[in-house]
Amino acid sequence: MTSARSPEPVEGQARTGHVLITGGSRGIGAATARRLARDGRNVVITYAHRAEDAEQVVADCRAAGVDAWAYQAELSEPGAVDGLFTRFDEEIGRLDALVNNAGVVSPQGPVTSYDSDRVRRVMEINVVAAFALATEAARRLAVDHGGSGGVIVNVSSRAAIRGGAFEYVDYAASKAALDALTVGLGLELAQQGVRVVGVRPGVIDTEIHAPGRLERVAPEVPLGRSGTADEVAAAIAWLISDEASYVTGSTLDVGGGR
Repeated sequence: MTSARSPEPVEGQARTGHVLITGGSRGIGAATARRLARDGRNVVITYAHRAEDAEQVVADCRAAGVDAWAYQAELSEPGAVDGLFTRFDEEIGRLDALVNNAGVVSPQGPVTSYDSDRVRRVMEINVVAAFALATEAARRLAVDHGGSGGVIVNVSSRAAIRGGAFEYVDYAASKAALDALTVGLGLELAQQGVRVVGVRPGVIDTEIHAPGRLERVAPEVPLGRSGTADEVAAAIAWLISDEASYVTGSTLDVGGGR
């Protein structure tokens, strides 16, 4: 676990709070951490098991001249979210934004092949933990709770719209729940200085796909290719920025038209 501070900030770069990115050791989470670091934002990432990958992301962010930490957290465990924010409060202090990115997907198959353990695992991480993270972030960002405002970004999926039939309907349902959270929480926090937004990636070249799926599905994308984690990270960076100051309670599709 990373705990050492990074070098002093470069003159001209903002050094206020941090952006907390869950699932930041790989894929979209890692790309988002690196992009935000290049934009001059301090970051804290969480990871479940891939410590070396997380440390590399932290090193890359620090090389950009920002403050970066990595916390190990198995977010589905009872008390994990509370423990994460307790440590964040003690060691970091101010939260500027949350990127609710951590998520899991189970092996492909029709709903008739699912059991309750499979569905429960997906929902515990993709919905219950994400909901708890957003709630704790809101308590720290909302003006009525003593916060200074900020942004919550929920990383959804185009599967929430398409349904994931014959592959992962449970995953699709979990991401649809995140879309509802974005709308509802966005309305609740609209006058608290907090914007709640979402991003809905489509076929993105990350490790989440089963072997061969990317090659099978990418030709169906109207733009003719799969997307990259960096392209999703760019959308997240914009949503967090002041350039998106009039955007809340809505989710941006990054799916190449599919």
